[in-house]
Amino acid sequence: MTARPSLSFITSDTEEASEAARHLRARYGEVASDEADIIIALGGDGLMLSCLHRFMGTSKPIYGMNRGSVGFLMNDYAADGLYERLHAAERSVVYPLLMNVTDLNGAHHSARAINEVSVFRQSHQAAKLKLSVDGRPRLDELIADGILVATPAGSTAYNLSVNGPILPLNAPMLALTPISPFRPRRWRGALLPDNAKIGIEIIEADKRPVNAVADHSEFRSVKKVEVSIDRSIELIMLHDPGHSLDERILREQFGA
Repeated sequence: MTARPSLSFITSDTEEASEAARHLRARYGEVASDEADIIIALGGDGLMLSCLHRFMGTSKPIYGMNRGSVGFLMNDYAADGLYERLHAAERSVVYPLLMNVTDLNGAHHSARAINEVSVFRQSHQAAKLKLSVDGRPRLDELIADGILVATPAGSTAYNLSVNGPILPLNAPMLALTPISPFRPRRWRGALLPDNAKIGIEIIEADKRPVNAVADHSEFRSVKKVEVSIDRSIELIMLHDPGHSLDERILREQFGA
């Protein structure tokens, strides 16, 4: 990056993020987001996911600075040396999951997820699910609160909280993780190649209603869910040297 890139600042709704954006805009200037070379996200992980969805398909790199709480996906905030940090930044490329859903009315829906696709029970009754991989049945009946499919980028999020495995960012794998499984008791999920096509069929869908969620997109009363990686879309995050997303994921495995 030899010439200075044009920037657009996107903020969360907090005063801390808004104040940071005012200062950075005055110092570095700003163009409209559709004209920017790089998107600067000021907030937390929720804002980063929102920006990745908003600019999905544009190939615009997103450089996040933490003005939120956890900030796992973000860089540390600093007003000085922004152009130099962008020039030195390392690229993390991730691909979204594509979720295709058929609901009880026969309607079809689709959405993409960066972290995970989740299927949840919708009522007091546990869900009954039939699982297939690449069209081949693998588990005839899973009784559980639900199940999720996580990308390596999302493996440290909800997937980790339900005891799923942490996947290195460059691992060509997906995590298939049950949520509070009741039967089979000893089934703790599976690691699948990232070219797998995962089918989730809801058993007794009218009696035991289930919803399906791809990050922020939710569909209720579904009867079938299909999940696969969409390699037609690259999502690019920029991180400071030594703090790349794959390094952060590696640290998580050692509790750092």
